[in-house]
This record gives sequence, structure tokens and C-alpha cells, in this order.
Amino acid sequence: MTALAGAIQILGGLALAPLLPGTIQTLKAGLQGRRGPSPLQPYRELRRLWRKTLADPQPTTVVYRLAPCIVAAATILALFLVPIADLSPGWPLGNDAIVLVGLLALVRFVLAAASWDTGSGFALIGSSRDLTLSVFAEALLVGALILAALPAGSTDLVAMSGAASGSAIWSEPAHWFAAVAFALVVLVETGRQPIDNPDTHLELTMIHEGLLLEYAGRDLALLEWSAAARHWIFLVVAAELYLPHWGGFGVQLVCLVIGVTVLCAVLAFAETAQAKMRVLRVPALLAGGCLLTLVGLISWLVG
Repeated sequence: MTALAGAIQILGGLALAPLLPGTIQTLKAGLQGRRGPSPLQPYRELRRLWRKTLADPQPTTVVYRLAPCIVAAATILALFLVPIADLSPGWPLGNDAIVLVGLLALVRFVLAAASWDTGSGFALIGSSRDLTLSVFAEALLVGALILAALPAGSTDLVAMSGAASGSAIWSEPAHWFAAVAFALVVLVETGRQPIDNPDTHLELTMIHEGLLLEYAGRDLALLEWSAAARHWIFLVVAAELYLPHWGGFGVQLVCLVIGVTVLCAVLAFAETAQAKMRVLRVPALLAGGCLLTLVGLISWLVG
């Protein structure tokens, strides 16, 4: 079972990650009363980009050239950290949640450095907005993970997932606060509405897409796959740490599939029901999420 969990960690993240944003787009189109693209559309986009030649803006340095490879490598390492049904092989990297936060921060830093290297005005706008939101998003992510680590007494994601299994954890108010806070983290890190609009390249509103404007061909394919893999990482972590799951490996694997599917449907519904927020209001929303984590921590200590 541990070997199977390890295979799902790697192959699931590498092969199935683009299916998640594709499923969200299909569900959103259905909720809006239109046909919409197939869930497999991201695979077609990646294949099309992989066949295109590279086009580098001038002048750029080695920072711009190495950024896609570093982002893809850090994302692949992050896939090894995420447990599957409370199991994970003994990878040398371990399964520590703080390492996961560090790898995601490295991805953000490299993308920001590459956007500054190009000197493009629109890329700089997207980078500055992304870094501004990251001040709140990373604090919110750490706070939500700390609340999930309290029942386990460890920041190991496998232990945290095991402590979150069953129904006893749902009697803790801290778990509810952590689940709401992590929901905001998912919206930020995956670039979904109302934080960001993944369907537009309008220069005055985009955030995450602005960082990728100067890339083309295989470099853009790597970055687009990494963005899809972030969906996989955060939705799987959300299902493992904050959604109900119980039983043996097979039952928990079914719960994981159902949980990720439900989360995709929730994201599609949120994008349909809620318009994109003004950029200046997003920090206030994330600051409210940070306040929720503090209330959850106080409730745990007092309780």
C-alpha cells in the first residue's frame, strides 16, 4: 500500500494534475449554462506549447532562462511531500509541512526574479501584486498548517493526515477555523476567483498570469504544468488534512478522490457565484483569514 501511495504521489501529480483545472473549467461552464471545454483541454494546451519553439525577450540573463526548470523541479519535489491516504514512502526529502512551504516560496521567488529580469511592465505589475499577496498568503498557509499540526504534535504531513482522520477532530473548533483559512489559501495559490481570474490576460487585472507573459514554447509548458500541479498539491493537502476520511487505505483513497472532486466543484461554484475582487481588497480578506487562525490557536490552547 505504501508503494502504491508513492506511485500515486509521483504519477498522479505528473499526469493527473492538469485534469484538475480542466475539470474546474468544465464544471464552471456547466454552471453558467454553456458547453465549455473538455476536462482534457489542458493536456492539449501543453502538447501544443511543447511543440512550439522558444522565444526569449532581449535582453535577459540566465535568471530568465533557468526559471522554468527551477520552478518545475521545486514543484516535483513538493509532490513527494504530499501524503496519499495517510501513507507516503520514506523519501529522503521527508514529509515536513515547513519544507512544503519553503518549496512553494522558492517557486514564487524564482518567478518574481524572472519577471524582473525581463523588465516587462505587465510582468512587473503581476509580480508586484503576487508578492504583495504572498505576504498574507504565506502567513495564512503557515497558520493553517500549524493548526492542523497541533492534534498530531508534529509538522509531518503523514502524521497530520492521520490525526485528521475519523470524526473526533471535527469536534475541535480549531479544525474548523483551519479549514476556512486553508480554503482562502487554495484560492490564492491556485489563482482562482475571487482572488484572481484564470480566464483572462487583461493586463490591468491579472496577477498570476502576468508572471508568465514573456514565456513561450516548452518554457511556458513547464510553467503551465507547474500551475496545474499546484492545484493537485493544495487540493490533495486540503482533502487529507481538512476533509473527513477514515478506514483503511482503499477507503481513504476513495475518500480522497471524492474530496478532490468536491473541492473542484466548490471552486467552480465559487467562480460562478462570485466576481473577482478588487486587488486592494484581497489583503484585507487574507488578513481576516490570518485572524481566524489566531482565534483557532487560542481556542485550542484554552480548550
